[in-house]
Amino acid sequence: MKLFFHLGRYFILIKRVFSKPEKLSVYLKQIVHEIDNIGIGSLPIISIISFFMGGVITIQAAFGFTSPIIPLYALGFTTRESMLLEFSPTIVCLILAGKIGSNIASEIGSMRITEQIDALEIMGINSAGYLILPKILAAIFILPFLIAISMFLGIFGGYVMGIATGACNSYEFIFGIQAFFEPWKLYYSFTKVITFAFLITSISSYFGYYTQGGALEVGKSSTSAVVYSSILILVFNFIITQLFFT
Repeated sequence: MKLFFHLGRYFILIKRVFSKPEKLSVYLKQIVHEIDNIGIGSLPIISIISFFMGGVITIQAAFGFTSPIIPLYALGFTTRESMLLEFSPTIVCLILAGKIGSNIASEIGSMRITEQIDALEIMGINSAGYLILPKILAAIFILPFLIAISMFLGIFGGYVMGIATGACNSYEFIFGIQAFFEPWKLYYSFTKVITFAFLITSISSYFGYYTQGGALEVGKSSTSAVVYSSILILVFNFIITQLFFT
């Protein structure tokens, strides 16, 4: 029964979040702040992880492609498909669930136990909308850009590592990147990213918003936010993949 209780309370919260804002200019200022906090703050870790993972994928593929019938451009093709379809949209979002999700749950949870949210309610402000809506909209806006950067850096990392280790030459790798490209796969990837952005921010905000107790419970809410966000990312990854590939 707890599952239905949390589902019901989650959708009631989402309804409050998307109600008409009291003052649009204040919300716009908050959205810009959250874009900087969520997006720009996450760029360094995404860049480093994507670059080196692209290199690792290329080296592992080169080690596995030992048959002479497999063309050299398969390395570039494999790196591109791995980064575009799964690593950047899914694995990077799982990493962001840990970084962004725990931060959101801790921030809102701390405001709850210090009665700052109660103070907003007393002033007649829709606390759910004011605190959560800018985070959701900022993530939906900025995460596709972050994932696009991740895709580029992953492929570039594969190119650099492939050339540096002698696994392939420049022409073959670039040819592999361009070979058999299907634009609909980008729609698939960014559909996942937008869905995951909503899940990460809304679920983390839910756990933070309904935190009860003290500092220990804030930590528990942060952990729950990361766990449930990660699980639902994997579930929706399967659902979206099933819809696009069948």
